[in-house]
Amino acid sequence: VGKIKLTNVAIIRYDYKGKRFEIACYKNKIVNWRNGIEKDIDEVLQIPSIFLNASKGVTASNEDLMECFGTTDTTEISKMIMEKGVEQISGKEREHQLQAMNQEVATIIAEMCYNPVTDAPFTVGMIQRAMKDSHISLHLNQNVKKQALEIITI
Repeated sequence: VGKIKLTNVAIIRYDYKGKRFEIACYKNKIVNWRNGIEKDIDEVLQIPSIFLNASKGVTASNEDLMECFGTTDTTEISKMIMEKGVEQISGKEREHQLQAMNQEVATIIAEMCYNPVTDAPFTVGMIQRAMKDSHISLHLNQNVKKQALEIITI
């Protein structure tokens, strides 16, 4: 009794002034909010509370909120956390994003490079195989084109 099960939830963490604040949001609504499609914060938040630890249900006290943010208005604080916080993603989601990024980087490299011996363009598969053989790792938080240009110089 009194327990709320968090299903289909994404935790957004925001470290600020030495404390970690978290909010519980719906996974599919976060991107819509950040792109400006979703305007109502209540549609994005699963629980309209600010947590110190969302998985354990430890809410932030009004003193903590006042000390760090200068207000106890959870809506305004939630908006700030949504804009500046980091979303926790699962291993499968991260793997899928890396595969998509790998494909995109290989496509960019294939468009920019050619084989100097035969003057034939490299295929995307050849580029991906070379990236794998060279143990090149991509970073989700960096621009795709920037990483492609760095790989070309290697």
